[in-house]
Amino acid sequence: MIKDNQKRLNRLHVLIDAVVIVAAYVLSWYIIIGSGRFYVAHEVLPPGIYLGVLAVIVPAYLLLYTVFHLFTPKRVQGRRREFANIFKANTIGFLLFGMVLYLGGKNPFFQNFSRRLVFFFFVVNVVAETVERNLIRIFLRSIRSKGYNQKHVLLIGYSRAAESYIDRVAANPEWGYQIRGILDDHKQRGESYRGVKVIGSTDNLKLILNMNLLDEIAITLSIRDYAGLEKMVAECEKSGVHTKFIPDYNKFIPTMPYTEDLQGLPVINIRHVPLNDLLNATVKRVMDLCGAVAALIFFSPVMLITAVLVKITSPGPVIYSQERVGLHNRPFRMYKFRSMEVQTASQEKKQWTTQGDPRVTLVGKVIRKTSIDELPQLFNVLVGSMSLVGPRPERPFFVERFKEEIPRYMIKHQVRPGMTGWAQINGYRGDTSIERRIEHDLYYIENWTLGFDFKILFLTVFKGFINKNAY
Repeated sequence: MIKDNQKRLNRLHVLIDAVVIVAAYVLSWYIIIGSGRFYVAHEVLPPGIYLGVLAVIVPAYLLLYTVFHLFTPKRVQGRRREFANIFKANTIGFLLFGMVLYLGGKNPFFQNFSRRLVFFFFVVNVVAETVERNLIRIFLRSIRSKGYNQKHVLLIGYSRAAESYIDRVAANPEWGYQIRGILDDHKQRGESYRGVKVIGSTDNLKLILNMNLLDEIAITLSIRDYAGLEKMVAECEKSGVHTKFIPDYNKFIPTMPYTEDLQGLPVINIRHVPLNDLLNATVKRVMDLCGAVAALIFFSPVMLITAVLVKITSPGPVIYSQERVGLHNRPFRMYKFRSMEVQTASQEKKQWTTQGDPRVTLVGKVIRKTSIDELPQLFNVLVGSMSLVGPRPERPFFVERFKEEIPRYMIKHQVRPGMTGWAQINGYRGDTSIERRIEHDLYYIENWTLGFDFKILFLTVFKGFINKNAY
């Protein structure tokens, strides 16, 4: 039983981490000081003093790893999240280390302690911890895929949630989950889904719990059976078996909800939008400002030549502005190099640009195909009406139309519109499927990270500037 061994595994993991911390520190000391090749200071402290610092470093770092949940089971924990937590914990350790040395002032110990050692230890420890944890992950997943170190799970309730859970477990044998069966009041004993059978009704729960053969209970009741949820939770809690609840709401909330605590009251938010966080929004805004300024400087020759060509080849203004719908459904003026013949407001309002559109000028065909016409939107980014990366904004007429035709269309307005986006680099721009475009926009909104933005900007260079669907 996994529950009998989990505490031992956790203790062993803590011990291994402590050994890795010591090894990373000693290696850093040897390279920076022991070898005598890199260290320069007023006075070289004795090796014993440096090694004595480990008495503080090891417990401090183990505490940081605990705070950042680095000793939780690795069955379904992602590598990226684990690396992010390793990096965060070591960054805080590095900053605390540096702060202590700074506050030490002119004390000989603090003054002569190698700053290079502190930085090198930070780098080496991040690498070492990442390698160590991935080796542990590979080892555990290997033995689980062979049928060892299994976690025995019972599902209570047959529902869409139960089927989804079984699908994921079946697709990932390395997680080591062994589903022993399902208890349900509406299915006949013996009915099965992907080899997992209904072994009885919910009235059998107490009897099964008394057998003490389970590591975990997953409550996957259908919404129609939620009336009995309180009683079942009470039974599971009384047995001491770890219990989790998998809500059957995917039909109604097909997104990534998250739960927040409102003074003890759990509140389920239907959609997780990372950019609603002030820190994330600030980081993205800083990136937008820096990127827009750099792009304006870099593309200024191209913009100047384009402006001249537009002016001399077609009568009318060089810059064309059009009303679009942006953040929080607020309208704004989006700027472009004019690529069409001058039209009246009524002519342009309701017509989408299509392949071979006669309104597009000769220069317009080139700058639209290469996305050069979008460069004036860098000024939109500077003033804050747009971002470098985000869902593309649409005209009010089409917004009113699409919000009635396409479910969740208006969700895209929870973030700033962008010059480029996840949908655009996947080919969904111009006269293409709006439904597929919205799917990509929603994926971006729910999975935003700064790294995701950089990835989109990088791919834009190869996929976004020149596109067969840009007419």
